[in-house]
Amino acid sequence: MGKGVKIAVIAGVLLVLVGGWLIKGYNGVIRMDEDVKEKWAQVENQLKRRYDLIPNLVETVKGFAAHEQGIFTAIAEARTKYFAAQSVGEKVEASRGLEGALSRLLMLQENYPQLKANENFLKLQDSLEGTENRIAVERMRYNESVKTINAHVRGFPGSVFAGIAGVQQAVYYDLPAGQEAAPQVKF
Repeated sequence: MGKGVKIAVIAGVLLVLVGGWLIKGYNGVIRMDEDVKEKWAQVENQLKRRYDLIPNLVETVKGFAAHEQGIFTAIAEARTKYFAAQSVGEKVEASRGLEGALSRLLMLQENYPQLKANENFLKLQDSLEGTENRIAVERMRYNESVKTINAHVRGFPGSVFAGIAGVQQAVYYDLPAGQEAAPQVKF
């Protein structure tokens, strides 16, 4: 083989290797971005379940605590903000607002003993508790996915591939300060 053929073969092999590396890097960042979106969709499924349960819970409590209008208004406003939100960050913020109002709603049972004994309230409370647990699990999975993509996007050469693909850092779904613990519900 001639010297020119050897150089052409080596250049071809290098071109294939570099091309494969570029394709793998680009596809990797796209997969991570899709994973974040899929995990967020699961969080949204559970948040929607929560938002579907809340009107029933509110109606049950209203019968016993009609003068607690501020809590009912806060819950309605939080639901409206969530469904009007366009971005993940806006939805996270709206969800945080609901969590505070919802904990205040559940605390009302301390002031209304007959509410504690209401079967509908207890069933709804159990359903809501299960939903909150599901949200916590999905939020954890989502945040793990966000951590992976953010580390990749901030590093090299991931930042190059992310720039080419138009992928940006994702938003964590963290709890606001003071809400790390679940609200205490006493019977």
